[in-house]
Amino acid sequence: MFRGSNDINIDAKGRMAVPARFRDELMELCGGRLVVTVNNDVQDRCLLLYPMDEWIQIENKISRLPSHPKARRLQRLLIGNAREVEIDGSGRILLPPELRQHASLDKKVRLLGVGHRFEIWDGGLYNAHHEECLEESMDDQPIPEEMLSLSL
Repeated sequence: MFRGSNDINIDAKGRMAVPARFRDELMELCGGRLVVTVNNDVQDRCLLLYPMDEWIQIENKISRLPSHPKARRLQRLLIGNAREVEIDGSGRILLPPELRQHASLDKKVRLLGVGHRFEIWDGGLYNAHHEECLEESMDDQPIPEEMLSLSL
């Protein structure tokens, strides 16, 4: 389970260091093999980073969706943009240029551990998005049934 956030710099070649606190777990879980892809939520312009085993489960579910325009769109976005990456000897992963461009990643990024995956955000975009989330009222939006029993 991944949680918390880290501010990280991307080098000139597009490499991002994986924080040491996650590296050992990722090496044990998936041998340092990961998959990075775009987020399917248009409002959240970030990349999603999965350990290989987690990604395979998701890819299988998406691949089995019935033939429908929305399912094909999801398949194109997530699977069509997915790239395998591997943690190198220096603890870095190479983020492909087209994915960096999609998420507007430049030099400073925020890596968020959100359960079984990570999100990679441009630092400035994340800060703006975070402020919006804090200010956003959820009173006018229906609460999904699965959240009704959640007590924090």
